[in-house]
Formats: sequence, C-alpha cells, structure tokens
Amino acid sequence: MVANSEFERLEQYSEALRAIAHPIRLAIINLLSNRQPLSVSDIHERLQIEQAAASHHLKILRYNGILQARREGRYIYYLISDDTYPQILELLRGAENFNAL
Repeated sequence: MVANSEFERLEQYSEALRAIAHPIRLAIINLLSNRQPLSVSDIHERLQIEQAAASHHLKILRYNGILQARREGRYIYYLISDDTYPQILELLRGAENFNAL
C-alpha cells in the first residue's frame, strides 16, 4: 500500500507528465532547453504553428510550473523552470535507442 503523502507526490508527477504529454509542448520544452528565453512570437515562428496554439500550450506549461514567464516591456519571455523537463526529453531519446517506446 502506498502511503498518503507518497500517493500525493505520485499524483503531482502524473499531472506534470500529463502537462508535457503533447508533441507541441515537448517541442516547446526542447526549444527552451538551451536556457535562452523566447517570446510567444519566437516560439510560434520556430515551430511553425499558429500563435494562438503556441499561447495555449505555453499557458498549460506555465500553469503546471514547467515554465516561468518574464515580462520585458510589452513582451513576455518564457523559460524552463528547472532542468527536470529537458532531462525527461533526454530519457525519452535514450529509450528510442533501446526500442523501448
């Protein structure tokens, strides 16, 4: 049986994984993994998606604490909150090499 506090922690992990479990959100994390802040315009141009779609996915990532936002004038720049999420991408890439996916 899982202790209550452990179960709560696992629920938090599950929510974070759900938040990144979309190809566009993974692509955003990949773009931001070099620690260079990018605006919504930068992201939508680089990923070649609609700006509204980029904003939607950024909102989900920010709400779940995966991204931080920093305002500079009229622009908001997004950054990865910590190195955990780029590491998850690396783990997934490694799993590809072992045909685990």
